[in-house]
Amino acid sequence: MTNTPHIKLILITIVTILLAGIVLFIEKYLGNTGSISILRINENGGISFVPLENTELAIKTVTDKQSENKVDYKIQEIAKNLDVPWSIAFTADKRTLVTERKGNIRVLENTILKTQPLITINDVVTGDEEGLMGLAVDPDYDNNKYIYACYAYLEVNNMYDKVLRLIDNGESAEIDRILIEKIPAARYHAGCRLKFGPDGKLYITTGDALNKDQAQDLKSLGGKILRIERDGSIPDDNPFIDSPVYTYGHRNPQGIEWNKSTGLMVSTEHGPSGTDGPGGGDEINIINPGKNYGWPLVSHEGTLSGTESPKMVFTPAVAPASALMYSGKLFPQFKDKLFFGGLRGEGVYVVSFSEEEPEKVETYVKLKNLNFGRIRDIVESPSGEIWFTTSNTDGRGNVRDGDDKIYRLSL
Repeated sequence: MTNTPHIKLILITIVTILLAGIVLFIEKYLGNTGSISILRINENGGISFVPLENTELAIKTVTDKQSENKVDYKIQEIAKNLDVPWSIAFTADKRTLVTERKGNIRVLENTILKTQPLITINDVVTGDEEGLMGLAVDPDYDNNKYIYACYAYLEVNNMYDKVLRLIDNGESAEIDRILIEKIPAARYHAGCRLKFGPDGKLYITTGDALNKDQAQDLKSLGGKILRIERDGSIPDDNPFIDSPVYTYGHRNPQGIEWNKSTGLMVSTEHGPSGTDGPGGGDEINIINPGKNYGWPLVSHEGTLSGTESPKMVFTPAVAPASALMYSGKLFPQFKDKLFFGGLRGEGVYVVSFSEEEPEKVETYVKLKNLNFGRIRDIVESPSGEIWFTTSNTDGRGNVRDGDDKIYRLSL
């Protein structure tokens, strides 16, 4: 019995430590929001905090490592039961389009997913990474109603990608013309991201389609970033005469975006994996016309004269699948920061560039508590909300109830 005081002291110490730990967890994961969560141990041993609310998932607080400003936002589920949603685009403040890999362009009106697709493209070939992918809305959509889509198709048993221009009639859409076709395609390394630049030109990413040597071949459309006019013609100021090629030496570029303040063009790209080489090596690049980005001659942190080195390399791989340079409209603290979804990284990443050296990456963070699995597209709505899609039904994710989904971050 002489050890009783010591036992009590030990018990008091343990309880104190536990209470302190609880307080720290509350401060870290709940902040001052008052939202209620439960602790869940994931199958892979990770820890996540699951809010008890249904669609309004909770207010979270994220600290940006560069500015140390806290950003409060709500996470809201917008749509569910989608089939590998690949790309989101807005035609109006309350109208949203999203591609599904199997060939549908779906419509959300006032965040309500309509049952009937805007159009189903019948010659889409699906499998592994291919299908209906990129989507873009014409800068003059209010007048011409043009939308653009990129997808895989078969011709004489060969797989290619093509870009279509469609006319949006409101309740349906019709194909207007083929802008570019016979882009090399395969089961993997598809590229096919579409985005209009500030110059009004349409930019298209293309993968090496498992034939890495064609990334260095200027006669091939594979492993490139392409630049064309809205009617499919080649701009007079493209870097290579009579060619849509804007840059080359790419493995599988997935996201392209422009910094609204500096005008710099940025891309995200999947690095070597599988038989291509050591894992990882995912890239963030600053894109300049006519430049060679090295694949397959160099990757990871390697350098080679005559090629452009990435501004940031991710090893192990996170599989960046998109790119958004945020305007700061709703979240001023995120102004000019690069957002991208991580497929293998399963999250939303935010990259900060130096104000003094705009091409220099300073820090990056992975937003906390977005435990929704594989994240593909991420875009900014007309009102400044940040929307993103999951990609858990693509054959590589853990499918959860209601997948795949669209979420948004708002105030």
